[in-house]
Amino acid sequence: MSGPDFSSLRSAMVSNQLRTNKVTDAAVLAAMASVPRELFAGEGQGAVCYRDTMVPLGEGRALNPPIATGRLLGVARPRFGEKALVVGSATGYVAALLAEMGCAVTALEESPALVARAQVATVEGPLAAGWPEAAPYDLIYIDGAVERVPDAIVDQLAEGGRLVGAVNERGVTRLVIGRRAAGGFGLDIFADVETAVLPGFAPAPAFTF
Repeated sequence: MSGPDFSSLRSAMVSNQLRTNKVTDAAVLAAMASVPRELFAGEGQGAVCYRDTMVPLGEGRALNPPIATGRLLGVARPRFGEKALVVGSATGYVAALLAEMGCAVTALEESPALVARAQVATVEGPLAAGWPEAAPYDLIYIDGAVERVPDAIVDQLAEGGRLVGAVNERGVTRLVIGRRAAGGFGLDIFADVETAVLPGFAPAPAFTF
């Protein structure tokens, strides 16, 4: 018995999930139609990874739904030759998409088990620290929801650089984009979409007497 037709599943994902949900950037659609998403899922989850849902990867982590990835890349507008950092790269799907779009990508993951399974070159370290060795970045993509974006990561953005990801507000994950300018840095929410929550980003506990 033949296996799933992954090429057809990718085409359906683009047509039925992305195009119908405000993902219109031609470069993003082309990359997501080209990169084999099944390679980044767990064993036996190849067909499942094309559904509009999170796919467990183990270690408490998950491959985010296609719509979350598509919407974030769509607002990020990666450009050929830009330096990009993927925080929480897991098995490397978003890093592979950015590379397909012509970016010079640093994929950062803190789980040794996920680093071992990654399909792209990956550096290992605490997610909340970013990867200052290759900074500054034109684009930082946080691949999951965090309770806060640490200053350490914002500081790794180039002037005019963009940061995309999600914030976790009382159990609701909201997609955000921010830009660094001379006046500072701020995040704008643009959609409520389910995403996996990344570890290690809880706010520091408030000091009490």
